[in-house]
Amino acid sequence: MSKQLRIRHIVFLVPPNSTLLTMVGPLEVFTKAIEQFDMVDKDIDFTYQAHVVSMGKGRQIDTSSGLSILSEGCYTEIDYPIDTLIVTGLARHLEDNLKDEMIEWIKDQAKTTRRICSVCSGAFILAEAGLLDGKKATAHWSRNEALEQMYPLVNVQIARIFIKDGNIYTAAGITSGMDLALALIEEDLGQSFALHIARWLVLYLKRPGNQAQFSSYLDSKLIGNPTIRRVCEWILEHLREDITVEKMAEYAAMSPRNFARVFVRELRVTPAKFINKLRVENASQHLIETQLSLDEIADNCGLKTGENLRRQFISFMEITPAQYRKSFRSSWADVAV
Repeated sequence: MSKQLRIRHIVFLVPPNSTLLTMVGPLEVFTKAIEQFDMVDKDIDFTYQAHVVSMGKGRQIDTSSGLSILSEGCYTEIDYPIDTLIVTGLARHLEDNLKDEMIEWIKDQAKTTRRICSVCSGAFILAEAGLLDGKKATAHWSRNEALEQMYPLVNVQIARIFIKDGNIYTAAGITSGMDLALALIEEDLGQSFALHIARWLVLYLKRPGNQAQFSSYLDSKLIGNPTIRRVCEWILEHLREDITVEKMAEYAAMSPRNFARVFVRELRVTPAKFINKLRVENASQHLIETQLSLDEIADNCGLKTGENLRRQFISFMEITPAQYRKSFRSSWADVAV
């Protein structure tokens, strides 16, 4: 006789005109996990059931891409205990006639729900409910500044892919919702099963939450000041060398004091911090793509020693180089040729 499994209800709360991929991506991760439950390598007493519910009245949800989806119904019709609530992204601001009642409902759910999550601009809904006050959180990089301004009590992490703070989880968007879903499954069912699901979905890799939304180098390409932009390109070409403000200022034909001031104005970060972040990003690629030791990687990236690499890596990524390498490499260890 088979064992009766408890159901953990995973609920996707989808607003009108939602960004489709913020819901479909993580939903497919959980759907595949349900299909593959017999591959879990530990004893469990539960299974998942995924639900898509609408923030608006009625079952139809129009998305920002023009494709409509048919949900189970409105969130007010839910009559089962929610294990994990995932609020997906808005294409624009939520209509006032939906907001107040729904915010109160989310506040009530937060009292009993094991995990409260958002993807992309869904973080604004959690912030409106006060669930992000005093917590670290993130949203899509283009909306993080607005999130910070509108909700000053939220500790906005500008570049993170996803963040867990207590039982609150926020993901950047758009595809980072899949990374968050894999992390939630890993919490429940272990790393090997989460990696199995990642492989099944042909995901390139299962990214840790502290992976950056975008690289500092790509960010520097958007700088309006052509002189500072050229300096950033020069920095990338000379990462292995000792780079001082004086050298950069000389290359820019500016005084060191004026150069540092203009650099901070353009990039909102000091030259030293920008260089160290570039070196850490460069090191992260070496960790993924090579078998080099930490000392060898440090030398290639201008961080000199493995110990300095480790210290800088933890400072920027909040994870050790060894943990970072393992989180990427273990996904493909059994399929390497």
